[in-house]
Amino acid sequence: MPAPTEAFLADVLPRQTAAERAIHNGDAGPRSELWSHADPVSLFGAWLPLRTGWADVGAAFKRVAAQFSDSRDYRFEVVAAGASGDLAYTIGFEHNTVSVNGKPTTYTLRVTHVYRREDGEWKIVHRHGDRPPDEPPPDAELAS
Repeated sequence: MPAPTEAFLADVLPRQTAAERAIHNGDAGPRSELWSHADPVSLFGAWLPLRTGWADVGAAFKRVAAQFSDSRDYRFEVVAAGASGDLAYTIGFEHNTVSVNGKPTTYTLRVTHVYRREDGEWKIVHRHGDRPPDEPPPDAELAS
């Protein structure tokens, strides 16, 4: 893996993993801090329609956090990543065991993130998540 990509992952992955664990425990704050608040930003969630613009994306995070609690396991399995200049991406799987609207569930999402460096800090500007083709649909409505 090229050095810029290794440096990007070393910086972003610990913060992103902590932010995802927080949102799956009902706290949208750390995820919101990890995202750019400067448009364009977009969210193509696994169980949400497309959201664009920070106001819409930030509101979606609060709604998502309200559905989640009791995160028992969250893991981001990176399959591919790259960084060049002020843009980067990750592609992978999110494995999660959490309660959704009070009901325990385990699921996996395929996720793609696009990052932009702003004032020397990596910020997420796009997320797309969906269920893998072999993943059964969840019993509860989830949001990503």
